[in-house]
Amino acid sequence: QVQLVESGGGLAQTGGSLTLSCAASESIGKTYFSGWYRQSPGKQRELVATIASSGHTQYADSVKGRFTITRDNAKDTVDLYMYNLKPDDTGIYFCNAQFYVLGTFWGQGIQVTVAS
Repeated sequence: QVQLVESGGGLAQTGGSLTLSCAASESIGKTYFSGWYRQSPGKQRELVATIASSGHTQYADSVKGRFTITRDNAKDTVDLYMYNLKPDDTGIYFCNAQFYVLGTFWGQGIQVTVAS
């Protein structure tokens, strides 16, 4: 069983920034995709950003140009840098990792609240 532990959430003001970090108990280098999803109040969980083993990144249209995802294979972390935050960014953010052999795992989620 792989553990994914998120940190860095909290409260930010509109226009502010936060950085989320996901620490994996297994080597991130063994994943073909890892990333972040979020679930906003009254909405389904949606993709925010992913990064492939190749380094290719994908972003939701709503966060392009504001969020940046990175991965550090040496530290087994996947980070999400969030800038120019908006109230619509409020939600629970989940780390996700899809391993070649071990399967897909989720973190427990971390709250991000953006005040208007």
